[in-house]
Amino acid sequence: MSSTYLEFRSDNCGRAAPELIEALVQANVGSVLGYGGDEHTQQLQERFSTLFQHPVQVFPVPTGTGANALALAAVGTPFGAVYCSPEAHINTSECNATSFFGGGLKVTPVAGIDGKVDPLALEHALSTSGKGQAHKNQPQAINLVQATDMGAVYSVDEVKALSKIAHANELIVHMDGARFANAVATLGCTPAELTVKAGVDILSFGVTKNGGLLTDAIVVFNPQIANNIGFHLRRAGMIWSKMRFASAQVLAYVQDDLWLRLAKQSNAAALTVAQGIANLEGVKLLAPVQANELFVEMNPKAIDALIADGVLFYRRGTNLFRLVCRWDTTQNEIVQLIALIDRHRLKI
Repeated sequence: MSSTYLEFRSDNCGRAAPELIEALVQANVGSVLGYGGDEHTQQLQERFSTLFQHPVQVFPVPTGTGANALALAAVGTPFGAVYCSPEAHINTSECNATSFFGGGLKVTPVAGIDGKVDPLALEHALSTSGKGQAHKNQPQAINLVQATDMGAVYSVDEVKALSKIAHANELIVHMDGARFANAVATLGCTPAELTVKAGVDILSFGVTKNGGLLTDAIVVFNPQIANNIGFHLRRAGMIWSKMRFASAQVLAYVQDDLWLRLAKQSNAAALTVAQGIANLEGVKLLAPVQANELFVEMNPKAIDALIADGVLFYRRGTNLFRLVCRWDTTQNEIVQLIALIDRHRLKI
C-alpha cells in the first residue's frame, strides 16, 4: 500500500466536530445529579420537542446499535417479529443485538431495492405471517433505515405509505436514523415531516457518524411505548451515569442547525465523487447517491490497484466496494479519489 492514504471507509472514521468538544468542556463545571437529573438532559427534552414539533422523550445512548436494539426491545416481545430491508443494519451488522436484547425478537427481512422496504412486499409478508397463530412469530414492528444502508433516502411519502400499512396491522414504526441528518439535508424537509408527521413512532437519532463523539439517542414520539425504555437501558448497561455530558453533545449537535450543515458537507462530497465517476467506462454506481455513501462496481484488478494506491474503503465482494464521505472530507481527497478511479478503472 502507498505510504499515504485516502480515508473513505466510514463516517465513523471522521473527527468529532469542534462544537461538540467545546460543549463537553462547557458542561464540565460543578456537580449535578446523575442519570438524567441534570439541566442539560431536561433542556434536551424541551429542545427536541421543539425540533420535532411534538412532545418527545429523548434517551441519550452510547451507540447506534444500542439505540436500535433497545428501541425495538422496548416495543416488541420475545415472540415478536420486526420487518426490515435485507440490507438493514439490524439484519446485517449488529450481531443479532435486536434479538438478544429483545429476548428472541425475530428480525425478518422483506424485499425491496436500494435498501428500502417495498410496500407490496411488506403487505404480503404481513398477510402470510400467521397472525394469532401460536406457532408463528407475531408481527410487532417495522424498521426503516434513513438514509438506507445502500445510500438511498426514503421520501416523506414513502415513509407515510409504509407507516400506514404498519399501523393498519398494529405495528410500531421504528426508524434507524444513523444518517438521519443526511436524509433531512437531502430532502429539505423538517425533522417532523420525516418522522412523527409521517407516522414514525420511535427514532434512533444518529449523532456519531455526523461529527459526534460517544453518543446517539432514542427519540420517542408515541408516549405509550416509552415506559419500558429506561429499564431496558439500565439492564443493558447503556444508561449514562454522568448524563449531562451525553446530553450536552446532542444539544450542541442541533444548535443553530449544526447537524444539517455537517450533513450537507458529507452529502456534497459524495455527490461530487458520484458526478466525477458516473460516466467513466468500467465504473458502475450500484445505487442512487442520495446521502453520503456510494456503492461502486469495478473490475477486481482495478479495485486491487486502488487499494495498492492507498485508498481506504470496505470491499463488499469481488467487484463491489463502498465509499463513505465524512463531514470533514476535503476537496483534495475527492480530487485524488476521482483521479485514481479514472486511472485504474480499465485494468485487466
